[in-house]
Amino acid sequence: MTDAIELPERESMEFDVVIVGAGPAGLSAAIRLKQINADLTVVVLEKGAEVGAHILSGAVVDPIGIDRLLPDWRDEEDHPFKTKVTSDHFLFLGPAGSVRLPNVLMPPLMNNHGNYIVSLGNVCRWLAEKAEALGVEIYPGFAASEVLYNDEGAVIGVATGDMGIEKTGEPGPNYTRGMALLGKYVLIGEGVRGSLAKQLIARFDLARDSDVPKFGIGIKELWEVKRENHKKGLVQHSFGWPLGMKTGGGSFLYHLEDNLVAVGFVVHLNYKNPYLYPFEEFQRFKTHPAIRGTFEGGKRLSYGARAITEGGYQSVPKLTFPGGALIGCSAGFVNVPRIKGSHNAVLSGMLAADRIAEAIAAGRGNDEVIEIENEWRQSDIGKDLKRVRNVKPLWSRFGTAVGVALGGLDMWTNQLFGFSFFGTLKHGKTDAQSLEPAARHQKIDYPKPDGVLTFDRLSSVFLSNTNHEEDQPVHLHVRDMALQVSSEHDVFAGPSTRYCPAGVYEWVEKDGKETYVINAQNCVHCKTCDIK
Repeated sequence: MTDAIELPERESMEFDVVIVGAGPAGLSAAIRLKQINADLTVVVLEKGAEVGAHILSGAVVDPIGIDRLLPDWRDEEDHPFKTKVTSDHFLFLGPAGSVRLPNVLMPPLMNNHGNYIVSLGNVCRWLAEKAEALGVEIYPGFAASEVLYNDEGAVIGVATGDMGIEKTGEPGPNYTRGMALLGKYVLIGEGVRGSLAKQLIARFDLARDSDVPKFGIGIKELWEVKRENHKKGLVQHSFGWPLGMKTGGGSFLYHLEDNLVAVGFVVHLNYKNPYLYPFEEFQRFKTHPAIRGTFEGGKRLSYGARAITEGGYQSVPKLTFPGGALIGCSAGFVNVPRIKGSHNAVLSGMLAADRIAEAIAAGRGNDEVIEIENEWRQSDIGKDLKRVRNVKPLWSRFGTAVGVALGGLDMWTNQLFGFSFFGTLKHGKTDAQSLEPAARHQKIDYPKPDGVLTFDRLSSVFLSNTNHEEDQPVHLHVRDMALQVSSEHDVFAGPSTRYCPAGVYEWVEKDGKETYVINAQNCVHCKTCDIK
């Protein structure tokens, strides 16, 4: 037995506020803090090699948050909001045709008039420039790997991951100890299902009074299409085929500037059939007669996948804990029917910044800024999410045809009269519990990719900006391999080989028995395996 290696002490830096994640929430919080008090010291940690590297391009943004954060942004020439929404289409797809739903039937909050089609990565880079101009320190390429606590159990900072750890888990010749970044308060804006947020939710029991969390997997590609197929400003959403009526999900096409089109497909992760293959459903979707014409003669430029929070109003955990708060998608502020979360992310960052700046001005530090938790439901964030709180559970309970219709009715009554016939519905099972044994379902025969319109996962990962060092430790682990065999393989027919959008997991025959293989280098950090 060898002695444990004694690691060197961490170097530390002290700030007023430490922010994890350079997304819309984290950057907005940083900007707002400096707007309130220029003397505050604020640092933002970003795991990507650069700001925006882990943000998928192509989104429709409601500018309500940016308007409040930077009221004069429209007077600038170099802002990233280049493409106003000019057309808004909603399609119901069948196997061979489509029906466009009249816009007049759609609830008013689904209207994208006044919104912008953007590269969210460019928006984050623009916000980062604003933050740095105000004196915010931003450290890209530094992932926060550990929460730090004081003797009373309050959060006092985070530590970045150690560098130079080899596959064995031991320090290599280029080992460097991670740094401790200490603050009076810590804001966690690391995105959906982030590791630090999960730890904090568990440690402080933040989800005690919340409904179960719910998620979808969003798979997205960015294309450069032929000029005649490009319709700048068009936003198109669809539901229906190729998903069955019992499986929730849908698509989006966003026509940006410069002949660019972002196309994506969302599958709700409470699907039941373990043979369902979200990546292949997306590829199949692009072959629909109402869709494929957009991409004929075009070129695929990038690919990515991320989990999306779908629990909404009733699933948001308590935001505050001693020493900090959850913001943005770490809290779950996505508006599911609108497929939008960046506006609420910005607003949540601003709300947290306002209350934390007040706490620091009052001489407080490392305590619970409960004002954030007490105020968010009465804010525009709470109002936005409350109006759509039943859309997801109605869809899950009644399927696509009936559930979407009831969800639409519920949005209308909430919008016009401020009430719901359904009250506030519960979600029921977690997404993991929703999966049914393979014996209850038939295999799905998916067509082979043609390499022109449809593709395989490995060629897609190549375009995903994924980068793992060859000798770094594997970050994905199976807790109980015997259970993995008896349950994941024997009962559910290996769904991880299908729900992963990057081909990370495989069951292969080795020495006469099925062996589980993890290709961690392919991982695009979508969090689906942690959820499903």
